[in-house]
Formats: sequence, structure tokens, C-alpha cells
Amino acid sequence: MATTDLHAHLVAHDYYSDSSGIPLGLTRVATLVKTARAKAQEDGNATLLVDNGDGFQGAPLGENILHGQEARHPLMTAFSIMGYDAMGLGNHDFNYGLPTLARLLKDAPCPAICSNMSAIEPGLELPFVSSTIVDKTIPAVPDAPPLRIGILSVLPPQTVIWDAYFLEGRVVVQDMVNAAKDAARALRDQGCDVVVALAHTGLGDQDAVLNMENALYPLMALPDIDAYVAGHTHLALPDPQTPTTSPVVMPGAFGSHLGLIDIALHWDGTGWQVQNTKATLQSVAPSDSAMVAEDAQLKAALHDDHIEACGRLNQPVGRVDAPLHSFFTFFSHDRSLALTASAQAAAVRAYVAGTPAADLPLLSAAAPSKFGARAGPSFYTDVPAGPVTMRHVTDLQIFPNQLRAVEITGIELLDWLEMSAGIFNRITPGSQDAALVDEARAGHNYDVIFGIEYDIDVTQPARFNAVGTLVNPTAKRIRNLRWNGDLIRPDQRFLVALSSYRASGGGHFNMVRYAPQLSLPQVRLRDVVRDYISGQLMRDPLEEAPSPWRFAPIGDTQVLLRTGPAASAHIAELPADRLSLLPVDTNGFLGLRLQL
Repeated sequence: MATTDLHAHLVAHDYYSDSSGIPLGLTRVATLVKTARAKAQEDGNATLLVDNGDGFQGAPLGENILHGQEARHPLMTAFSIMGYDAMGLGNHDFNYGLPTLARLLKDAPCPAICSNMSAIEPGLELPFVSSTIVDKTIPAVPDAPPLRIGILSVLPPQTVIWDAYFLEGRVVVQDMVNAAKDAARALRDQGCDVVVALAHTGLGDQDAVLNMENALYPLMALPDIDAYVAGHTHLALPDPQTPTTSPVVMPGAFGSHLGLIDIALHWDGTGWQVQNTKATLQSVAPSDSAMVAEDAQLKAALHDDHIEACGRLNQPVGRVDAPLHSFFTFFSHDRSLALTASAQAAAVRAYVAGTPAADLPLLSAAAPSKFGARAGPSFYTDVPAGPVTMRHVTDLQIFPNQLRAVEITGIELLDWLEMSAGIFNRITPGSQDAALVDEARAGHNYDVIFGIEYDIDVTQPARFNAVGTLVNPTAKRIRNLRWNGDLIRPDQRFLVALSSYRASGGGHFNMVRYAPQLSLPQVRLRDVVRDYISGQLMRDPLEEAPSPWRFAPIGDTQVLLRTGPAASAHIAELPADRLSLLPVDTNGFLGLRLQL
């Protein structure tokens, strides 16, 4: 039984809208776990419960502990009550640094595993093990010795880049495929009958390339591993449209599914032999039956943490005069991004005042945090006009990023925007009803850069692929890149306010990763947005800037988009002569047809 990418969605509560009963959460998964355990016990089988990382952060529950409060994280409370046997680590588990991770894991009820990270800083002790072995007695075969189950765990090597401030120079992360191969062989040498890989990675390409971020396909080719739990990309596997050569589950995200792998074994008198395997998924909100109820025991155990989070989020901040939402973020002006960009610029402007950097034109880059896609039709930022609390600020900034500023040249700025524009599919002029957005690309890698103006020509192919490789050197989606009305020169220099994730090259933005960074205090973007809304930061000139971008017009061409059904309350913001509404689809998304 497996979970992954819980991102602190431990109870069925949407903290951004302060609403209960949502079709997500570990409290619902816990009910599935109890049912599966009871069935296994009845059949004389053993069970193993594992998690595949990225559980501590991503929702407000337990954030006070991530930021230094000495208390047990609710994830550890939940894992203890549910009886987890092992937990792998994901890249987001390192967002707050190694000392914080060590503090969190001291309350872990089971081994925490990472097989491909090792220390290079002298004397550094890492708060996890490289692998573990769990012995399980099989009740149906009482005369046989316990089954020895080896468990390994790997995460993307890019973790060191994404959290370079905490990890660079302290640890090294080995290629996942090579590390898993070595760890699995070592577990076999220690007498393991079954080896399970917790692989915090997505499907990727079939052929192995060194240091892949998503390497599930090459991992499945390894000979010593019997079952795989995948993650990172928030897919739901197995899926009939995605054939796999080995038993693998990827149980969605946020407590949407429980992954199940049944391993049939035979004791031949000398050893355990794997007969066959079967991987399945169980949804907490199946389409053909009622939503799975929350487990009362786990919900009660998390009650105090839940109440604390609600109280923290209800703290007043200020007010906004217009709604801030991300329903139209990929095809129209997004006021939530504009506010974030203005707040970032105001903070950087204050920090660089009186320094040579203040003479550079200041821009600000922002990307959506919530944009539907795999997370579902309710996963959009939606802050109403009027009073603002920390709940709304958290809705605007769900990630624990910090403020950064980099110096960029005009040619680097152009490539930055080209990389962002890869979110769009190539559209053939005159075509009708092609999907505009490539949902295989992560929406949080769609940067809008405020303080300049530019057109996006989606008839061109993407210049960069999703991992930042230049694949179409002659392609130019970004047209008429201007600052103050003038075309930007390749050698022109700018200062850009941005998130720590992007400044470290997160999302494979290599043109940003290697740009010179300014030395700024360590401040969270969430605090910057809070201070801007409250008036503690001066209003920034970027707030009055026009929308930075538009699509280059294409005659007689229509595209299809998806957004959340709650977007219908804001349809008046869109041009009525170029837009038509479509029915809500089977996945709950509202369809839109847009004339380009």
C-alpha cells in the first residue's frame, strides 16, 4: 500500500477557501488502508505501507513547525497512527534545509530513506538511511520464515539545484538509475526476497540518460526490483493509456489515491519465490460510487493542528479592490501575478536603493501557483475583492520560495521568455479547436515578466523542450520584446525580481540559473506579498504597468482551453467577441473556445 506527494493534505479541508468535504486528504486514504489491511488479514496475507515523499509541505497544515516551532509535524502523527513501515524522501522535503528535516524526522515512526544522496561536507550526518529491510511473517504460511523486504528510495539529482542555498557543497545526489541498481543489488546480497523501489520520479524517456529528473522507464528495466512506487509528477498510475513493463503505482497527489501492489509468493521449502504481481489504484472519490469517508481516529488526532492552521490563516492583512484569481492565467491578464510581481519589485527596490543595482531597469517575474491541470478543476487561486487574510496570501503563494534578484541581459531575457512560452502547443494557422496549453508541461514554469512588453507567436515551435534543451534554434515565439516602448538590445542589462526556485534554475531555466545574483536578506515571498497588501511596502510603479504580453494575432484560428467552473463568475473580464463557453467536461473542467 502506497501514498505519495501528500504535500500536507492530511485532512479533507481546503485551507485556501476554508471549506471541508473536499475529495482529497490522507484521512480518506486512511479508510482505504484500514479496509485493505482487514481484507489481507482475512486472507492470511501480510501488508506493507509506504510513502514516497513530498509530504511535509504544500498546504498550511504544519507550516508553523516547518518555520521553527518545536512540535511534532502532523505528518509524523498521521504516519504513526496509520502504521507506516517506511517513507522515502522527495525533493520538496529538503525545502527548509537539512537541520529542519532532521528535526521533523526525529519523530518519524518508521525509517526515512534516500539511497542516492550522500554527504560531502566533512562531519555532516544526514537524517535518513540509504535503505532498509522489513521482515514480514505471512500468516497463511506459518511454518515459513519471515519474508525479507528490501526498500530503497531515490529522488531527482536536480534537488541539489532547486535547494542550492541549503544543499550545495554539503551533499551530492547520484543518478537515480545507477543508485537504484546498486542499492537493489546490495539488498539482494543481504538476503532480501522482495525489493521495493520508492522512486520519487515521473515516467520520462524510455532510454536512460545520466541525471534524468524523470527516470521511471529506465528504472523499470533494472533486474533486482520487484515493485515500484513512483511520484513527483502527480500522475495516477497504473493507467491503461500508459503501459508499463513492471508493477508500478503512482498514487496521484494530495491524498487522491491509494496505490496497491499485490505480490503473490510461494515458499518452496528453501526460499520465497515471486509468482506474479498486480498493481491497482483506489481513488478516494471514485466516479462510480460515493466518496470515501474520513477515518475518524486520524481526523481526531489531527484536530489540534487543523485548528491551529485555521487560526493562523484567519489573521487579517489588508484588502484588495478587485478579485485575484488564476482562472485565465495562460491566456489573459492575471491580476494575482501582477500583484505578486509588484510586491517582489517593491521589496527589491527597497533593498537595492543607493547601490549600483538601483540604476538598472527593474523587472519582476511571477508564475502561477495553482492552475488546475492534474490537481483538478478546483485548484486555482481565487481571492475575492475586499478584506484579505493570511489565507488569501497563502492562496497566492503556496510554495515556500524566497525573494531573489538576478542581473539579466537582453538575450538571456529573450531565452527566458521562450522557455516560458513552451507551455503552449504549436497552433497551425486556420486550425479549429486545437488545445492551446500543453498540460504535459508544468504550469508553475510559465513565467510572466512584468515591466516589459512582448508578443507570443504560437504558430512557431517551442524553442526549448521541457528540460531546457534547445531543440529549435531558429524558432522565435517571442516577438517585439520592448522596454519603455523601445526594442530590447541583446546586451541591454536588467535587474529581475523573482523566486528562489527560479533563481536556482528550477524548471530547467538554465539562462536564469547562471545569472549573477544580488545578495538579499532571506525573506519569504509570502511575507513580501503580505507586507505589500498591508501597506508596509511602498506601492511599486510596476502596479501601473500594462499587461506585459499578448498573443500575436492569427486569422481565423480558434483554440480550446480548460479552466475551473468557478471561473464563470469572472467571464466578463474576457473579450465577449472572441470567446465562447463550452460545457463542463467529464473531469469537471469548464471548456472555453478562444479566437486567436
